[in-house]
Amino acid sequence: MTAFEQAFALLVGHEGGFCNEHVDPGNWTGGAVGRGQLRGTKYGISAAAYPAVDIVSLTQADAAAIYRRDYWDRLCGDDLPPPLALLLFDAAVNNGVDRAGKWLQETVGAAVDGWIGPGTLAAVRHTTTEQGITAVCAEFMAQRLVFMASLPTWRVFGLGWARRLSLLPFQAVTMNAGK
Repeated sequence: MTAFEQAFALLVGHEGGFCNEHVDPGNWTGGAVGRGQLRGTKYGISAAAYPAVDIVSLTQADAAAIYRRDYWDRLCGDDLPPPLALLLFDAAVNNGVDRAGKWLQETVGAAVDGWIGPGTLAAVRHTTTEQGITAVCAEFMAQRLVFMASLPTWRVFGLGWARRLSLLPFQAVTMNAGK
């Protein structure tokens, strides 16, 4: 199983099936509660991010293709250590690709622009060699937790997010280097 396939299987476990909760801004095509149509989220693919997608009819294979193209490949997931790739992938899905990229760049001391390229990948290799993968993953998760706890929706979704953020590092250590 490739690192992407492993990460996707774990992500889908967190994201689950169809959800049409009206207080979740991601479920609305306009990206805010009451704006646009309430079309929901399935496998983490939201109406806010993909307003033209028929969310209810979305298959897991469709979701995997979207995640591969719009998240994993943009993050150079195949070029990262698998545990870090999982954490970055999950953050990109929940918090945006650019934000996840910036957290990674801040963590490894690369230029912060949100774009994962050769400079960021070199900084990842250097930092994981110097500090170890565990330290890099922990710092990345700390930055993400601080951000998420500051969101106004933390009061509604915080306990579930905290569970997810607490479980992810344990899941990351199960990732193997399969390409």
